[in-house]
Amino acid sequence: MVREQSYGSKLFDILLFVVLIGIALVCIMPIWYTLAVSLSDKAAAAAGIVRLWPVGFNWNSYQTIMTDSKFFNSFGISLQRVVLGSIINFAVTVLMAYPLSKSVRDFRLRNVFMWLLVFCMLFNGGLIPWYMVMKNYGLMDTIWGLVLSGGVQVFHVILVVNFFRNLPKELEEAALVDGAGPWYMLVRLFIPLAVPVLATITLFSIVYHWNEFFHGLVLMSSAEKYPLQTYIQQLVVVIDTTSMTEDEYKKLSELSNQTLNAAKIFIAMIPVLVIYPFLQRFFIHGITLGSVKE
Repeated sequence: MVREQSYGSKLFDILLFVVLIGIALVCIMPIWYTLAVSLSDKAAAAAGIVRLWPVGFNWNSYQTIMTDSKFFNSFGISLQRVVLGSIINFAVTVLMAYPLSKSVRDFRLRNVFMWLLVFCMLFNGGLIPWYMVMKNYGLMDTIWGLVLSGGVQVFHVILVVNFFRNLPKELEEAALVDGAGPWYMLVRLFIPLAVPVLATITLFSIVYHWNEFFHGLVLMSSAEKYPLQTYIQQLVVVIDTTSMTEDEYKKLSELSNQTLNAAKIFIAMIPVLVIYPFLQRFFIHGITLGSVKE
């Protein structure tokens, strides 16, 4: 039997709906404002009169970016970094988390390694030792320097460890009785059951590698090897005015750094905005189960 909602319950549902809509608008408005500025006139953006809609609508900022070959080169480097970095982060995280999820009886040094991981998460050697290590290993000016510099995320390891530890022990015991070895159990048992937390850390890894710009600035010696975010951070538009037509002069007069920067930021957000909806459904289940205990 379905009971009718009371007046208080209906009022609570309405208030909850309004609050959630407000939170959604707070999250969407910065993205929408960035898009509006990127499509606005130079004078309107400089005067700060752009609000929810473009003022003096034009595509000049996007046309300037799309004609820059270095932009697409840096975009490709970032895609390569995301793919390689996510694969390495996934493999290393799973291979570390699986033995660390065992009890001390099965893995005697388990607590020692966990304390080392936690210590490394809280403290580090600093920028200069990190730079010397990267240089001595020959990782300067290579994509592998960008990928391996963030190859292990301790927070991800801890999430997966706790997720593995919360899986029913009876499943592992049954697999052992059937003669399954560690590798078989990892590939056929633990990984399929850990899809929520693995999807979550994969998205975290994608966002990290896509948005990180400092390593590219330090490790790369030329702009041709910059990933997208580093390129955007350092971008200076150099325009040859000697061979411009009258229409090109007009477009240049309507272009400003503010509108151009807004266009660059919006383009850089698109890949993450496209990927996020497909992995968002795993978040709550993956993070909560992966953070219950240690």
